[in-house]
Amino acid sequence: MAAPQANSPREVIDPVNESRHPFGLPPGSVRGFMSLLICGFFWLVLLWPGDEIVKPLLGHFFLLALVLMAFASTPTSAGEGEVAPFLPWVLRILFVGLSVLVVGFVMVNDPDKLQSRMTPDQAEFARWWGPFLATTAGGFAAGLFMRFIFGRDNPVFRTVRSWLSVVGLLMLALEIGLFVMFTNSDDKSGNFLRYWQAFELVFVSAYFGTRA
Repeated sequence: MAAPQANSPREVIDPVNESRHPFGLPPGSVRGFMSLLICGFFWLVLLWPGDEIVKPLLGHFFLLALVLMAFASTPTSAGEGEVAPFLPWVLRILFVGLSVLVVGFVMVNDPDKLQSRMTPDQAEFARWWGPFLATTAGGFAAGLFMRFIFGRDNPVFRTVRSWLSVVGLLMLALEIGLFVMFTNSDDKSGNFLRYWQAFELVFVSAYFGTRA
């Protein structure tokens, strides 16, 4: 009687622990969710009711640069014996489709609002563009350096990368709520949201760096 043959490595698939699939999601999915949250902030500003002057926070323009970098990359194709991932492409379609719908709606109904609300505040730009550029570049470089030092398959690197994605997603989601709260309140946030964005840029850009 022949002894049972052990499964080859290709026959054993562990999508959660495989280095290309954090959280069991296809590559590009976490960046896709982050991109939707980042662009969702711009959609919220453009669709904000009334004639009140509402502008996106300056840090979101730096986050948008990360989104465009991720959008320019091609989602990783499926390996041998794997099903082609569809979630990254769905997120891209949502990103493009909703952006076109929101911008088109604003251009038809109030074209002036598009320019006024998508122009950064000049005072904020003068004070914060340097710190935001430094945190974005520093975070991205740190993520890229970690990947270079540890390698994609290192369990410590994968753990750090997962925590970066969790913290980044939470901060992006909470920021939308904070922005709505402070915009509707007579008690403005002062520099609180700017410091929030500085830390947010570190985590989000570091995650994008680990996936670059």
